[in-house]
Amino acid sequence: MLLKGWTKEITRAACRPEAQTVHCLARLEQHIGEVIPYLNAVLGGYTYVLEPPSVTFRSQGKLISVHDDHIAINALQDADEAEKILLWLQREINDAWEKRAEITPSFQAAPRPQVMAIVKLLPKTNCKQCGQPSCLVFASLAAEGGKGAEHCPALSPEAREQLAAYLSRFHFDG
Repeated sequence: MLLKGWTKEITRAACRPEAQTVHCLARLEQHIGEVIPYLNAVLGGYTYVLEPPSVTFRSQGKLISVHDDHIAINALQDADEAEKILLWLQREINDAWEKRAEITPSFQAAPRPQVMAIVKLLPKTNCKQCGQPSCLVFASLAAEGGKGAEHCPALSPEAREQLAAYLSRFHFDG
């Protein structure tokens, strides 16, 4: 077992005290830099940094950054949600470490969907039926994994299928 424990800090953004979400910074009891390329291969990192090693990915509707000595998670409901995600990450990290002989490490970020490619697949009516102010905002959220084809009510069935096919080429969990 590589990752055994952490000390968790829960904070609200100082610049936005009215924010309804909290952030978590977990200071790790062990250094885990060696597992990061394997974790990147398994989870499909949104960004990957070689030195010092870190990977950032989206999962469970959160942006999660894993570093050698800490993990940062944004937009959490509360400390309980942070703990659940940290326990899930601990399992993923330890599983990747135990299976590293079977995993080809990845030192690059996963390919990302392009906002303009998504816009081209949308109706471009800025109808706001999806809850966003414009199709461009919707496309930006879709490119980050926050929205999917099913979230645009104005899409025709054919266009919904095309957008879903395009987004399915990219790794998003949650």
